[in-house]
Amino acid sequence: MLDKLVIFGVGLIGGSLALALKRASAVRHVVGVGRGGGNLRNALDLGVVDQAETNAAHAVVDAEIIVLAMPVAQIPAAMAAIAPHLSGNVIITDVGSTKSDVINNARQQLPQHIARFIAGHPIAGAEKSGVTAARADLFEGKNVVLTPTAETDPQALQKVRQLWQTTGAKVSEMSAAAHDGIFAAVSHLPHLLAFALVDEIASRPNAAQLFDFAASGFRDFTRIAGSSPEMWRDISLANREALLNELSAYQNELLRLRTLLEKGDGAGLQALFENASKARNDWIVK
Repeated sequence: MLDKLVIFGVGLIGGSLALALKRASAVRHVVGVGRGGGNLRNALDLGVVDQAETNAAHAVVDAEIIVLAMPVAQIPAAMAAIAPHLSGNVIITDVGSTKSDVINNARQQLPQHIARFIAGHPIAGAEKSGVTAARADLFEGKNVVLTPTAETDPQALQKVRQLWQTTGAKVSEMSAAAHDGIFAAVSHLPHLLAFALVDEIASRPNAAQLFDFAASGFRDFTRIAGSSPEMWRDISLANREALLNELSAYQNELLRLRTLLEKGDGAGLQALFENASKARNDWIVK
């Protein structure tokens, strides 16, 4: 059992992690760190955390594991704030959607602790955000990816693996580059496409009429365009190289579609649609 877990950013992910570990009786004391205000007070009132702190130096004293559960653009500043106050045996991990940039930041901001920094990414989300949306079962059956490096301490890696397994998550490992390439394709690119489609429709003179007649297909495809613009700005910039590659691949596929339409190639269109339909249906039933 952990004696002290410190979570920077007690929102949906950080809060759900705390609740899951508390439910499993896997932690004695959880400290939530934030800028103050309603969210941190809610975390304390809801019993998600046992102590609320706005001072990073005070928060990390005697911590066994520190979780950086804020947007990726805020992680470097958090690392810099805690670096002078860390004990030699503390483990630090994160929950960011990109990994290469986070590891590079850790090498710069936490050079004395890089062996005990374990970059991670829980693949779990919900329609709502903030600590009031946190729930203990959020990670059950969900994937968590850890991206160790050549410097990683195997014991620290195992402790973070056990932390996530306690929540019911399925934990896997891969390189940061592999992670960023995969999620550029299956997460980051879809968000950009949804934002782009809604932005294009919204910019038309008859946008109100178009939205009035949009039905479930448009709603389903564009649902993720309702996500946090600030968060997705940061993710897009952090993973821009992999995302640029995915945009190029998608543009090539759009060009292929355009060519089939221009040629009136019904057989070609059907073959493309059948291939996509089969691939998606096979994925859904896994």
